[in-house]
Amino acid sequence: MGNNIEHMENQDIAAHLQWYLDSGVNEVTGDETLDWFAQAPKTEHKSAPVHKTPVLSPDHIAREAALAVSKCSSLTELKLAITSFKGCSLEKLATHTIFSDGNPDSKIMLIGDAPGADDDRDGIPFAREHGQLLDKMFGAIGLERDKDFYVTNILPWRPPGNRTPSPEEITICLPFIKKHIELFEPELIVLLGGVSANSILETEGNITRLRGKWHDYELQGKKIPVFPLFHPAYLLKQPKAKGDAWRDLQNIKARIEGKTP
Repeated sequence: MGNNIEHMENQDIAAHLQWYLDSGVNEVTGDETLDWFAQAPKTEHKSAPVHKTPVLSPDHIAREAALAVSKCSSLTELKLAITSFKGCSLEKLATHTIFSDGNPDSKIMLIGDAPGADDDRDGIPFAREHGQLLDKMFGAIGLERDKDFYVTNILPWRPPGNRTPSPEEITICLPFIKKHIELFEPELIVLLGGVSANSILETEGNITRLRGKWHDYELQGKKIPVFPLFHPAYLLKQPKAKGDAWRDLQNIKARIEGKTP
């Protein structure tokens, strides 16, 4: 029995020594008393410097947009320049860059506000329901999209959720439509919607106040007649306004036929 007790004591001593070793004790004595269970001092890690990307103002980006299209001498070159432009956040969210549709050799230019969901899916302005109503409206005064007029928008990219474009987005994209007008050289412009009317006429007003009257757009010393009109999307939501739209279309027809000054 004495041997068993001695054996157990030896096991206890060995286990005790192993516990010290596991705790980090590697010598019996030392010059300093060490607390092996104290928390290790925190190591200070210096973070790498963060390089912030400068935030450019809409006016600055608009100047870049104007520079990007300044040397374009054709609609084909303009389309390529706009498609390649990466300064507008809308471009990153849109499926397509919506440039134009209709006859580029016609003399009547229709300018809408911004592409809608159907436009972004199909890659053309005024697609599907809105486009069908637009074609019916102008077909009623003898004009066909494929032959008699040309359509585009203030913005070439769809705002998410079909929301109204922000003033900053309009500022950035305005050089594109101004160059578009310059290269197309229209003899008559129809502005479809409040965003389009306010952007081109450089005013602030509701489309219900701006419509029904002729305005001028100056291009290289030449005054181009401009007529604001309800956007097809508005007419689909407000069918009571179709009477005013019909009278406006008759006004446009009379101007084309030379029956109004």
